[in-house]
Amino acid sequence: MQFKKLSEGFVSQRQPNTPTAVAAGSRCALAPGGEIVCTYMVQSKLGINDFKPMLSRSADGGKTWRDQGLIWPRLAEQWAIFGSISRSPSGDLFFFGARTVINQPGETFWSDATQGMKQNELFWAKSTDGGVTWTDPVEIPMPIPGSAEAPGAMCITRSGRWIGCYAPYNTFDPKVTVDRNQIVAVRSDDRGKTWKHNPMIRFPDLHSTGAEAWLIQLSDGRLLGTTWHLNQKDHSDHPNAFAISSDEGTTWTPMRSTGIMGQSTALAALPDGKALFLYNQRKHAKPGIWLAVVKPTETDFGVEANEIVWQAETRTQSGTTGEHSQWQDFSFGEPSVTILPDRTLLVTLWCVQPSGQGIRYAKLRMTS
Repeated sequence: MQFKKLSEGFVSQRQPNTPTAVAAGSRCALAPGGEIVCTYMVQSKLGINDFKPMLSRSADGGKTWRDQGLIWPRLAEQWAIFGSISRSPSGDLFFFGARTVINQPGETFWSDATQGMKQNELFWAKSTDGGVTWTDPVEIPMPIPGSAEAPGAMCITRSGRWIGCYAPYNTFDPKVTVDRNQIVAVRSDDRGKTWKHNPMIRFPDLHSTGAEAWLIQLSDGRLLGTTWHLNQKDHSDHPNAFAISSDEGTTWTPMRSTGIMGQSTALAALPDGKALFLYNQRKHAKPGIWLAVVKPTETDFGVEANEIVWQAETRTQSGTTGEHSQWQDFSFGEPSVTILPDRTLLVTLWCVQPSGQGIRYAKLRMTS
């Protein structure tokens, strides 16, 4: 199995030294009418608490893009909003993520002292017209103390369960004790009215934590969850971790290693219980976005192919090592992959590269 690149370009290109100079996140979904809908965030500078979710559309399979603009213009000065789009089996689009109140323009959402994020809250929103209009964000009660890092999309299962995942983070308050040794899953069986939670992934090493996690429903009905796996004590990386659920997230298998030394993760389901596993690579191989085909079991990730599909010009903006603690110097990240109707693959990511910055895309075809 190999991946052939068909084309490459920008969904949205940002200009340096402008109020929205940095783009972050990039997730796509197919609208019921066939358009590709891509959501992403813009901010004035890495680390600043002013994320603004944007939306762009393509009616020609990703060749050209039209900027739809801010998703919630009237909330832009009140909330910093970060999240991802996904499509439900019925065709409705969902936006899941975290929002943080803005108390002062230019403030940061990160504390070096506590290694934590400003207290935020989870939310969901919905569109029934292909992303043209959206409901206001609806809060999901935080199930445990701490802030939430939730860049992954919500999964709407075929039975109608809503399920999302996030990594718990410290807050600005050093007195708040946060159980960071897990990736938390939140689920609702009544369309967001009430929520339950449990660990999607529980790390056996007490010093371990996760980041930039993702979950999907496989073609055989199982759920697959993945995450970046880090050591809080010595800041080292472990191979990406995964877990499986056979009861739509009510219970999960023990954490297992994917065997892949990557960072941010994203997933898309393929036929026969297989999946596409997309991840950043800044430290352990050629820098860029890598894509694997996997057929996971409860104990083995089942990697069948694994190769780079977008190569970065620079690992980081100023030559740092690319460790998690140096995230404000990253020069690309948070990729996603969408399977288009013609079976081509659309990979998107944010980048700050010498050749341009913004939301970049690459179209691929799988070949045997």
